Amino acid sequence: MPGRAFITQPIPEPGPTLVRQAVDDLRSNSEDRVLSRAELGEAVAGCDAVLCLLTDTVDASVLEAAKGCRIFANMAVGFNNVDVAAASRLGILVTNTPGVLTEATADLTWALILGVARRVAEGDSEMRAGRFPGWGPLYMLGGDVTGKTLGLIGPGRIAVAVARRALGFAMPLLYHGRRPSPELDALGARRVPLNELLAESDFVSLHVPLSGETRHLIDAKALGQMKSSAYLINTARGPVVDEAALVSALKSGRIAGAGLDVYEDEPRMAEGLADCPNALLLPHLGSATHATRAAMSRIAGENLVAALEGRRPPNLVNPEVWS
Repeated sequence: MPGRAFITQPIPEPGPTLVRQAVDDLRSNSEDRVLSRAELGEAVAGCDAVLCLLTDTVDASVLEAAKGCRIFANMAVGFNNVDVAAASRLGILVTNTPGVLTEATADLTWALILGVARRVAEGDSEMRAGRFPGWGPLYMLGGDVTGKTLGLIGPGRIAVAVARRALGFAMPLLYHGRRPSPELDALGARRVPLNELLAESDFVSLHVPLSGETRHLIDAKALGQMKSSAYLINTARGPVVDEAALVSALKSGRIAGAGLDVYEDEPRMAEGLADCPNALLLPHLGSATHATRAAMSRIAGENLVAALEGRRPPNLVNPEVWS
């Protein structure tokens, strides 16, 4: 099918092949880095379709540069990196890749829960540095997981998957969200106000999208409502947490620890966070499995090809453009 497409960064197969087979001219950024806004604007000019990533800033200026483009297919569940309103105004379809990373992110959430409570990264560092003095009754004591209360903020697919795993650890479940979750209710979870969840949970796990309402949802006040023995886990979006307030809470012992996979100003961290031994810090690995990234690539490619072929993309986030 005639047309030009652009892929903003190297991605795994099969997305590139799907796109290549659908266009006459496929261009891509061959460097494993995020393009600047100016570079991105120049690259998308004259394109019929663009496959982009969550790290790309697709603002109104980039979309204006791509005027006439049919679709920006975002290879991510979230799409807060795209100015969807501007895209709709310009008649550009925007899609995402929902559902595909649920299990991988739930697994990683549990890696953070267990890792921060049982001080796994600290223990690994001790061994590698040759500092292990031998077993001792007071050496590197951590927190218990089994039987402790897990609080889930944002009762979506990932929260449900995390809750299913928690049953094996006999954890009482609390959740907070705008609406009841039949799936979480069926697992025995109890829906409570946010302040009650923060006060009663031993582990607080975040699973909300980023919006004006959820930005800094976990601030100094929220951290102050948590138990001093509690842990904060974030595999959602970095700006949901006021990172400076979190550093203060970790250093003062206001909470026991935090397990983070996302950050407020990625790839940078708030000053002092790296110095907190009670923080387990991962570099945004939630969907980083071979199978999950391949599935994301496939879905993004299928969305893009559908738009080029005049079919409604399966994962359209601005349906008003189609109608």
